[in-house]
Amino acid sequence: MSAAAATSPGPMPALAPLWRRLIGFNLLTGIVLGVGGWFLGHWIGSEIHGESLAYFSTTAGENDIAIMLGYLLGVIGFLIGLGFAVYPLQRLLGGQPTLAERESHEHGLLRYFSLSTDHKVVAKQYMVGVGFFFFIGGLNAMAIRTELLQPNTHVFGANQYLTLVGMHGSMMMGIFTSGVLGPFANWLVPIMIGSRRMAFPRIESLTFWLLMAAGVVLITTIFFGGFQTGWTGYQPLGDQGTAGYDAYIGFFALVGLSMTLLGFNLIVTIVTMRAPGMIWSRLPIFVWSVLATAGLMVLAAPTLIATLLMAAMDRTVQTAFFIPGQGGSPYLFQNLFWVFGHPEVYVLALPGFGIVLELLPVFTRKPLWGYRLAVAGMLGVGILSFFVWQHHLFVSGLNADLRPFFSLSTELISIPTGFIYLCALGTLWRGRIRFTVPMLFCLAWAFNFLWGGVSGIFLSDVPSDVTTHGSFFVMAHFHYTIMGGLIFAFFAAIYYWVPKMYGYKLSERLGKWHFWIMFLAFNSTFAPLFALGFLGMPRRVVTYATNLQGLNDWVSASAYVLGLSLLLFLVNAVWSLVFKREPAERNPWRSKSIEWQLPTPVPLHDFEQLPVFDGDPYPYGEERTPLPAVAPAGEGA
Repeated sequence: MSAAAATSPGPMPALAPLWRRLIGFNLLTGIVLGVGGWFLGHWIGSEIHGESLAYFSTTAGENDIAIMLGYLLGVIGFLIGLGFAVYPLQRLLGGQPTLAERESHEHGLLRYFSLSTDHKVVAKQYMVGVGFFFFIGGLNAMAIRTELLQPNTHVFGANQYLTLVGMHGSMMMGIFTSGVLGPFANWLVPIMIGSRRMAFPRIESLTFWLLMAAGVVLITTIFFGGFQTGWTGYQPLGDQGTAGYDAYIGFFALVGLSMTLLGFNLIVTIVTMRAPGMIWSRLPIFVWSVLATAGLMVLAAPTLIATLLMAAMDRTVQTAFFIPGQGGSPYLFQNLFWVFGHPEVYVLALPGFGIVLELLPVFTRKPLWGYRLAVAGMLGVGILSFFVWQHHLFVSGLNADLRPFFSLSTELISIPTGFIYLCALGTLWRGRIRFTVPMLFCLAWAFNFLWGGVSGIFLSDVPSDVTTHGSFFVMAHFHYTIMGGLIFAFFAAIYYWVPKMYGYKLSERLGKWHFWIMFLAFNSTFAPLFALGFLGMPRRVVTYATNLQGLNDWVSASAYVLGLSLLLFLVNAVWSLVFKREPAERNPWRSKSIEWQLPTPVPLHDFEQLPVFDGDPYPYGEERTPLPAVAPAGEGA
């Protein structure tokens, strides 16, 4: 499918000197105002606290009010410094709405360090920002495996180990909720549906900077004693925890707000801004996966925000939502958390499904098998994901009469997931497969996700879950599902779309080395954890039985190799995009998707004239592919 030629960029005004551009609304100003807001909030909180309100502290010498206000005003100051207050103030003063931010610094590096209304710039910001925190989470994982090299000799100690586990899980689960939608949905969705921008460009940029602020807030937990609750933050441990738990609350609250706004923006964009002819049955399968994921974000993330607000009030102003001694219930926190937490698992999984199903037709030269079945599967997963949360509480002591329903609903969700998997296998069947780097990662997804799904059956059934719950078996299942699924699909998307996004090739040789080392090391790391779980090794415990040291050492050594494979990818990206900079072909994969018909790199406004869609989104195998008609400029659905 092709699109009209892109607009030729007009002459750009001369840019001001760098020192002049740094004085204004940008990342530097945001950091300055963010730090100032932190100290202002902490001072106000200290004044509020005072001697007469000392009973608000949960532990001696700890002022949670000051810390919470510090984070709140720090984030507000950070966003003001980036320029998010300019537009609403201009509108309040009678100014006309513009997208001036989109035009400013169009060809300058500074546009990546400030508020931008170009969806392609925001996507690149997401890719680098998410990648940065992904590597921090990976370093935490290396530290965890270092601690587990010996059963009784400790490198970090019990408290620090629990903080490492909590930071690793929180960083990966929180930041990577937008790991695919941030860089790829923001870049691809407007182009795939024939739009020139997102529905709300400033909200799009806001979601990115909220996520970056959240990552920084989580890292600051190390200055306040960390948090010992794991990434789930269970009560009453949270209320009894040190001030580092305040950072946990701030982190996930900001993540939840970013998720809600991102999902809302994507839904509105897909529903209202499709080009002529882009009816629902012609929507690319990746866009369907984005739509299903966005629905989960909008419905699930506000529950998390409300839950953390109640936890924050318990720690600051002596409410008792989750404190059993004062009439509250820690089970309430667990239920509310997993009402968000299990749909959030599919927030991670569904975009990976969409990536794989989008790429398979390209590299098999076949139409997507079972298009409507795949769409039904994604929508079915989204709906059923809200009916399975309590299988996380099978061993908590809650009413046993609820177990059959949640066991059944958990097993039922495998049906729409199976639809998606069968569509992938049907597309592979008798296809003319090209074993490119993106295709290798897609095939690895198929292998890894199968083991993740099969092992999940043990956790949906109550008797077997009682045996394996809280063990390393759960961790193996989760990593096979999410890292083996989403992360491998994420790298498939990087190797497939980055040449179009940045205009430069990635090294295919280094890419294949990266794939094979990562694939083998991943399975060598997490497959033995199934055995460790059956042998009784619990999660989040710093010591273990001496007879398990051999397996643990093998896992740790494999994890180091897995980390080296990610460093190899980083070398590939830096070498190819920063130093070598070999221009990419316009359509190296011979894809018929619309984004590959545009010039490389894609122009500022995407299309000179909006395209008209009038055919199948996956016309592979046809002798002749008709080109879409072109609507007059400015027309669109």
